[in-house]
Amino acid sequence: QVQLVESGGGLVQARGSLRLSCAASGRTASSYALGWFRQAPGKEREFVAAVSWRGSRTYYADSVKGRFTISRDNDNNTVVLQMNSLKPEDTAVYYCAACPYCSGTYYSILGMYDVWGQGTQVTVSS
Repeated sequence: QVQLVESGGGLVQARGSLRLSCAASGRTASSYALGWFRQAPGKEREFVAAVSWRGSRTYYADSVKGRFTISRDNDNNTVVLQMNSLKPEDTAVYYCAACPYCSGTYYSILGMYDVWGQGTQVTVSS
């Protein structure tokens, strides 16, 4: 069974940067697509970014394109979300998630992910 542990959240001013990391453990961790979702207070959890199991394909929500970058290191079983030009509306709990069967448009679908981390808080002040 894959397990995920996020780190790197915190408080940052608008236009600043943060780097989130997710460590994946488990025998089959490198065969899963990995994604980041976020949930702001009173809102539904939403897709942010995802990377294929080989790391060759990346996917982003329109709201973060050009500002966030997702990457993975299968040698170390980690996925990183580099967040630049942060905005107050990026404030949320960010979750790392693993998808065993993602392809194409399925990367952005919350229900395709069956393993979740505990979440890390990101707060962007104006």
